[in-house]
Amino acid sequence: MRLTAFLADNGGWRREFRALVFALVCGLAPLTASAEVAAADPIDAAMRTCLARSDMSSTAGQVQCMDTARIGWNTALDNAWQQLQPKLPSARRRQWQKSQASWQASRDAEKQLFAAVFATTRGTMYVLAEADMQLQPVRDRALALRRAVAEASAGGDPVRGPRTCRADARCEHAMFDMNRYYRRLQAKMPVRSRPTLTRAQKAWTAYLNATTPLVDERGRIDIIGAHVVTLKRLSETVGND
Repeated sequence: MRLTAFLADNGGWRREFRALVFALVCGLAPLTASAEVAAADPIDAAMRTCLARSDMSSTAGQVQCMDTARIGWNTALDNAWQQLQPKLPSARRRQWQKSQASWQASRDAEKQLFAAVFATTRGTMYVLAEADMQLQPVRDRALALRRAVAEASAGGDPVRGPRTCRADARCEHAMFDMNRYYRRLQAKMPVRSRPTLTRAQKAWTAYLNATTPLVDERGRIDIIGAHVVTLKRLSETVGND
């Protein structure tokens, strides 16, 4: 089973959320959100309301709505991080600190990759797409930290790291898809920008390796799956005008 099929079963909420954003952005007919999306975090709800406002219907207005949501999720991320620290034993805290530092390094490298890809495009739809892609990693990390806080507050044994990827068919298939879209993006990017992609991929790999001991197998799939979605979207975007 390829990752696209896996996401159809397990990542529907993410696609529906993004589809809802773009339906509002592009003025399409409203989509029926899942119950999980309908009961979204107030940050998501506020963004949907903002995107639907007539006075925010311009490209600049829609980007402002998503940027405001990104700032809100970044604040939520910081708050969750501060709550998590005192709940962890020292060894576990060091693991999370390594994960957080590597996530931030990956995020910084990813921003440079986004800039390189979207510099090859023209059109307002790509301005909106870039704003969405800047938002999603922050949202995903904030939610991951919130889950970690909830798990630490509940007590019990910490999550054990997953099996090796080779022992997990879903992980192997996910990595196969990731490598496929990476190669596709690499082939389509301008030669001068390919080192930016290489650096971003190296930073993401370091983040995955640092975070894997802290999550279960589904958590690892979530991390890889989000990266597959990113690489796929970028490979379909680069060079479009």
